[in-house]
Amino acid sequence: MRGFDYSFLQNKAWDNEIVNYLSQIHELKGGQSVYLKNQPDALEKLVEIAKVQSTESSNAIEGIRTTETRLRQLMREKTTPKSRDEKEIAGYRDALNTVHENFDCIPLTPNYILQLHKILFQYTDSAFGGSFKNVQNYISATTADGTAFTLFTPLAPYETPDAVRALCDAYNRAVGEGKTDALLLIPCFIHDFLCIHPFLDGNGRLSRLLTTLLLYRSGYAIGRYISLEAKIAGTKEAYYDALEASQTGWHEGSDDPTPFIKYLLGTFVAAYRDFEDRIALAAPSSLDTVRNAVKTRIGRFTKAEIAELCTSMSATSVERHLRALCASGEIEKRGGGRSSYYLRRGL
Repeated sequence: MRGFDYSFLQNKAWDNEIVNYLSQIHELKGGQSVYLKNQPDALEKLVEIAKVQSTESSNAIEGIRTTETRLRQLMREKTTPKSRDEKEIAGYRDALNTVHENFDCIPLTPNYILQLHKILFQYTDSAFGGSFKNVQNYISATTADGTAFTLFTPLAPYETPDAVRALCDAYNRAVGEGKTDALLLIPCFIHDFLCIHPFLDGNGRLSRLLTTLLLYRSGYAIGRYISLEAKIAGTKEAYYDALEASQTGWHEGSDDPTPFIKYLLGTFVAAYRDFEDRIALAAPSSLDTVRNAVKTRIGRFTKAEIAELCTSMSATSVERHLRALCASGEIEKRGGGRSSYYLRRGL
């Protein structure tokens, strides 16, 4: 069975891109701490927005979807899930809430990973929720002409329980030694977890939950306020390319996780930058607040998108200021009703 040992990270020479990412994240984390103390009210709205976006995006990556109205009803627990997709969305909602609210009580062990997986599938009639795979699974891809082929073969079912235990032990040992930055350990753990592919279904979604959990436990709370899942969904092709590039030689222990480390670190930086932008807009209600939010948009945008950026304002205030910007000729409104959207003028 493939072994796991993260001591190699201690003496590895990193290129400027990774060094810059690490430096930026450490600096941005410090800046976030100031905001957490000074603007708690605005931050609470960011938490709720991030939960919705994370649940929607992590499921959408796997082709699991529902309507926007049903999604928001499910997130507020105002309805019961109807379809298979909605049942899996509700499961992710609950698993994400579990991570948000109890991360300090969730150590990285096989049993807790199994429990999170069970929560993911608790509303479905699947018998495999909370159990490791019992048949071989494969990571497949499809060519342009529709031909499917095996991209990567994960570990066999009989190897999986011991591998997950060894993986958790290796990560916890490295964290305990304190010689390697957690920002390097987390991508390595997630990469190895996805290569093991320990479940028949839900591996990708669980890997994203574990990313948020491990960041939390290492003192990086960015996933609470900005959806990492949405960032990954927006760069899905780069995500899969980085995984594929890092998988070569994995079974023999000769793989290089650098591409996936770079991808995840870049995602974390983007999330922190997004956090800064949103906090900068969380000022007292004013026309300038909405105007600044509009300036962050490229192409068409909706009232709801601007309202998500202006966390200190009501939807009614946002709409009033958008009308004022239309009247001044800075933006124009197109369409009508729920299909209406806005465009900046003079671009």
